Amino acid sequence: MRNQSSQTVPTITAFEQSPDRGQGLARDMPVRWALEEVGQPYDVRLISFNAMKEATHRALHPFGQISTYEEGGLALFESGAIVFHIAERHAGLLPQDANARARAITWMFAAIATVEPPVVQREAAMYLERDKTWYEERLPLVEDRIRSRLDDLANRLGDADWLDDGFSAGDLLMVQVLRRLSGSGILEQYPTLAAYVARGEARPAFKRAFDAQLAVFTGQVAG
Repeated sequence: MRNQSSQTVPTITAFEQSPDRGQGLARDMPVRWALEEVGQPYDVRLISFNAMKEATHRALHPFGQISTYEEGGLALFESGAIVFHIAERHAGLLPQDANARARAITWMFAAIATVEPPVVQREAAMYLERDKTWYEERLPLVEDRIRSRLDDLANRLGDADWLDDGFSAGDLLMVQVLRRLSGSGILEQYPTLAAYVARGEARPAFKRAFDAQLAVFTGQVAG
């Protein structure tokens, strides 16, 4: 929920010009979603691609990317770390039981460190390497790595709704990673995972976050 009052609330950064054309794939999306899940109002500072590389923004994010998170004297970068901070500070994204909490955190790391890397490699190949002589050979190899991860993930999920009992920050990050395969045809080969993503997208908090990010692109078009 965007902030509607004068109280001190977190401020996150998002692209001034949405590179994903409002598909909800930019790195501010999981942060928005987490904030919506816990009912925490927030402000958004839109930033241009040029401004991301300037010293002011690099003081918040040393790699000149989004998203960042500022609250009082705290400044964070990396969307996964920000989601973790939100989940630690607010009820709703991590279980109370210590063991279940540890498992949810494990799934957060699995989403970012195990499942996402080959997905991002595919994106890099698609958008940055098409003109390379080895592109046609590399792409199938990367997609095979993705399928290997999805095979394991689908086997573990089985017919459960979420990765470990109730919805957690682990599911939030995993769903967001899998959404990056939209349009590739790969996710559709895994009906249980496609249904899992659909469950995540059906959550009211996801819809509010998605609409907020879409509004940035809609505003660009209208302008």
